[in-house]
Amino acid sequence: MKKRLLAMLMAGAMALSVTACGGNTSGETSDASGGEQAAEGSAKIGVSMPTQSLQRWNQDGTNMKEQLEAAGYTVDLQYAGDNDIPTQVSQIENMISSGCDVLVIAAIDGSALSEALKGAKDNDIPVISYDRLIMNSDAVSYYATFDNYKVGTMQGEYIRDALDLDNAAGPFNIELVTGAPDDNNVNFFFGGAMDVLQPYIDEGKLVVQSGQTEKAQCATANWSTEEAQKRFENIITSVGYGPNGVKLDAVLCSNDSTSYGVQNALLAAGYTADNMPVITGQDCDKPNVKNIIAGIQSMSIFKDTRDLADATVKMVDAIVKGTEPEINDTETYDNGTGIIPSYLCDPVFADKDNYKELLIDSGYYTEADLA
Repeated sequence: MKKRLLAMLMAGAMALSVTACGGNTSGETSDASGGEQAAEGSAKIGVSMPTQSLQRWNQDGTNMKEQLEAAGYTVDLQYAGDNDIPTQVSQIENMISSGCDVLVIAAIDGSALSEALKGAKDNDIPVISYDRLIMNSDAVSYYATFDNYKVGTMQGEYIRDALDLDNAAGPFNIELVTGAPDDNNVNFFFGGAMDVLQPYIDEGKLVVQSGQTEKAQCATANWSTEEAQKRFENIITSVGYGPNGVKLDAVLCSNDSTSYGVQNALLAAGYTADNMPVITGQDCDKPNVKNIIAGIQSMSIFKDTRDLADATVKMVDAIVKGTEPEINDTETYDNGTGIIPSYLCDPVFADKDNYKELLIDSGYYTEADLA
C-alpha cells in the first residue's frame, strides 16, 4: 500500500481533495460526482475495461463505477477503444503516473501488461485483475472473476444432457468454437467443456466432422462475432452441414459473441428454430437472450456482473482500509509468477425455461429489453 494511502488511514477523518486519475486517450473517464465520502478519504480507483463494443464490458464498467462511487471513491473508468492494446497500456500508465491508489484491470491481452504494470509495483499500487487474469506480472495482487472452469463444464453438461449422451446411441455431430487465444479464460472455458465432452468424442458418440478439435483450431480472435461467422461458414461448406445435408447436432460456443456468429452462419445456410442444433453461449447478451426466447440459441451462462462488481468493490474497500480482502481460491490461478489470491463468483445458466426468473425478475433486464 502506498505511503500516501497509509497517511490517509492514519489521518482518519481528515477530508482530502482529490482529482480523477489518468488521462483519457480513448473511451470515457468518469469521476465521482456524489455519494458519501469514505472514512479514509476519497481514494482514487482506476478501472480499465477492454472495449465498449460488447454489451458485457459496458455493463461491467457501469456497475463498477456506480458501486465504487456509492462507496465514496473517485473513479477513473476508461475503455481501450475496440480492444486496442496500445491504448489500454497508455491508459494504465497514465493512471499510475497520476497517482491512483488501486487499479482494477480487465486485460485485452493478459500477457501484454507486464511492462506497464512495473510502475504499479514500483509505486506500491495494488492491482486487481478483473475477470481476465493478467499473466507474467508480479504486480497483480488479487484476481476477481467467475468460476470459469465451471462455466465450461456447465456448457459441456448442457450439451451432454440435451443430447442424452449417457443413454442415446448416437453418433452425434458437434463442432467447437472458443474465444481469443490471448485470453487466459479460454483455457478454463474450453478446458472445462472438453473435460465433459472429450470422453464422448473418444468413444465415437460425439463426432467433430471438421476435425477441428484443438484449442488453437477453435479459437476466435478478439471473441469476434464476424470471425466466428466466417469460420463457421467455412465449416458448413467443407462438411456439408445443412437442414437437408449432414446433420449438425450441437455447437459448443464459449460465449455469446461467437455464438451469435455461428447462429448467423446457420441461419444463412437455411436453419430455423425448428432444426437448430444445440448451441451454447455465455454472458446473456440481449440479442442472444432474444434468440434463446425464439428457440435459435439453446442456453447462455449468466454471469451477473453486479455480483462481480460487488465482490471487486469489497476487495477495493478492504485494500484501502488496510484489511485482507475476502478470498475463496488460493490454488487455481497461477499467472506465471505464482498463485494469485482469487475471489470466484458462481455462474448459472439461462435457457428458455428459466430466463425470465434469472434475467427479468432479478432486474437485470426489463421485458422491453428482450421484446
